[in-house]
Amino acid sequence: MPQNMAARRILAVSEFPVLRTCESYLLFRGELGLGDGVRAFLYIFGLAYCFFGLSTITARFFRSMENVVKHESKVVEIDPDRNTETIRYEKVWNYTIADITLLAFGTSFPQISLATIDAIRNIGSLDAGGLGPGTLVGSAAFDLFPIHAVCVVVPKAGELKKISDIGVWLVELFWSFWAYFWLYIILEVWSPGVVTLWESLLTVLQFGLLLIHAYAQDKQWPYLSLPIERIERPEDWVPQDNTSPKYHDIPSEDYSEISGFNEEGNNNIVDIFSVHTINGAGQRHQSGNSSDAAESSTKPSYWKNIVQESHVFSLWKQQFVHALMLESAESRKLSNTYLRIAKILWQLFLSPWRLLFAFVPPYQVAHGWIAFICSLLFISGIAYIVTKLTDLISCVTGINAYVIAFTALASGTSWPDLVASKIAAERQTTADSAIANIICSNSVNIYVGIGIPWLIDTAYNYFAYKEPLTIPNAEGLGLSLLVFFCTSAGCISVLVFRRLTLGAELGGPRLWAWVTFAYFMLLWLIFVVLSSLAVIST
Repeated sequence: MPQNMAARRILAVSEFPVLRTCESYLLFRGELGLGDGVRAFLYIFGLAYCFFGLSTITARFFRSMENVVKHESKVVEIDPDRNTETIRYEKVWNYTIADITLLAFGTSFPQISLATIDAIRNIGSLDAGGLGPGTLVGSAAFDLFPIHAVCVVVPKAGELKKISDIGVWLVELFWSFWAYFWLYIILEVWSPGVVTLWESLLTVLQFGLLLIHAYAQDKQWPYLSLPIERIERPEDWVPQDNTSPKYHDIPSEDYSEISGFNEEGNNNIVDIFSVHTINGAGQRHQSGNSSDAAESSTKPSYWKNIVQESHVFSLWKQQFVHALMLESAESRKLSNTYLRIAKILWQLFLSPWRLLFAFVPPYQVAHGWIAFICSLLFISGIAYIVTKLTDLISCVTGINAYVIAFTALASGTSWPDLVASKIAAERQTTADSAIANIICSNSVNIYVGIGIPWLIDTAYNYFAYKEPLTIPNAEGLGLSLLVFFCTSAGCISVLVFRRLTLGAELGGPRLWAWVTFAYFMLLWLIFVVLSSLAVIST
């Protein structure tokens, strides 16, 4: 057992040639007999297939999150003079907090899981895992550049979508940039190359400060909020959607009990990417005689519980039926036979994932919390396989693991962020949620995605070795952070310029939208190239 950091680094160098023998395999020892080219192809294909799995389970995760944020608490107020009661339903979740926690945390969970698993499997080893930090920094660049680029061109030609609550956006932007500046301070200023226990603890605690500051800005608390006038969103800022499913075989009163919302609230469309209701009320009222309410509350619930349980199993059964169906109604509408065949083959390609994720309980149960937690568990399982495949790809091809993390892992695990922001930019009349998801996800990446794994490893090292945690290739990671700061400044500057000239961050004339798209993609290319060169050269 090494007793000091120098000895640990010497041992790490001595073990490096052993790692390059590539004696590891994923499923069976026979893989070692295959050529490196064949193995690389199989592992890269497996990595891509895992990314498709992440996209599939993320769709189910969003469904569960939708029901979580729909949850309302019942508040009863009794008028003693008239002996009547008023029932008010209030949202359990604050909109801003839900955006930062459920939405941003959910879309960033693939990266967070990967980093946490990488840290756990390196407990007791010489250095911290490198996949996590590399993936999360690369994911920040993917979120900021390609996702912004897609969101800019999503609106129709000439349509403008702007941020309505500049104050909340500025708070989220500040904490996002500070997160990466804080990471640079740790790696290059205070304790170059190592992370201490108190540094990792402060990193995690800053996520709480972000939540408090964002909530204070949303509530316009004095001294803690920016004195910026809020532009209220229009009541119909989420377009009407008449394509919602109708449950003809489930009575409305019974389905309302299962899904977690009441019958009179079914007309409110809830957008899972912004967590706002269409009427913007955030609460509902109903009045009645207190004696009537007391009488209804004493009715037997035995048969109602049986009906609810039968509906739950019916919904669960329908998930498996849907997973086994290869040709949907959309496929049958395609006039081109080749397109229909291609769609069927694509569904067949994804059917193992769909069948596996059908085991996730229906999102209508328990306000969506069971499906929410189960989805996160499946995402963690896929993230573990991704870490194993990345190690094998790096070993077989000789490509630096950080380079793979900056590019393939960052892009693949950030796909849920891209989907979420794209749909938000399409459906909403403002740019708040599309851009907030990008900014908040970057904050969550550092405070939670890097903070918690580092806290796990530094705590173990502190009690086991009385030494800090060594960060492999910290200098290269610090240089990539400098590149990120420079390129991100160029990205935000263009968004501000578009707001001053066009009056909106997203959309606008088609030519200028595509020019912005090309500019953002160029910034991402610059980041990837310079960061990869920095990691390789250090």
